[in-house]
Amino acid sequence: MAEQKTAESRMQKAVDRLVTDYSEIRAGRANPNVLDKVMVDYYGTPTPINQVGSVSVAEARILVIQPWDKGLLNPIMKAIQSSDIGINPQNDGNVIRLTFPQLTEERRKELAKGISKRGEEAKVAVRNIRRDEMDALKKAKKANELTEDDLRDEEEKLQKLTDKICKQIDEIADSKTKEIMSV
Repeated sequence: MAEQKTAESRMQKAVDRLVTDYSEIRAGRANPNVLDKVMVDYYGTPTPINQVGSVSVAEARILVIQPWDKGLLNPIMKAIQSSDIGINPQNDGNVIRLTFPQLTEERRKELAKGISKRGEEAKVAVRNIRRDEMDALKKAKKANELTEDDLRDEEEKLQKLTDKICKQIDEIADSKTKEIMSV
């Protein structure tokens, strides 16, 4: 049914959002995704860093930003310093280096809790979508648009979809937790 497709796409958006959230978590390794939300003042226009220079991983814990215009070194430095990523950039006149510090065991456990919490929030969002779709199915049954058997079949499909998406969320959260906890 059409409701099934919209429910599936809405649930998938919750999963995609979770993956995006997880990609922004600093895991002690250099990850260019931590700069996704950092905007540089490029001649009066807020612009993402990856559009004003190349961002590459030089070593496991070092990101290198090479601006295409050397005049952007200071604006990029200011943008990174004013962001909430918590890394102090170093400028050598040509490139900017971001050195990611090793995570302490305490910080790893704190991040793991946050990962678990975000995973639960995503599952709650999926369950809310299921509830909304179930309500829509019951309204359709009341309006005699669905038979009792069709209602049961659709509810069963919706529950299977919800279980599948929740399992996917758990797998993503477990994977990210293992990544954080590995030294």
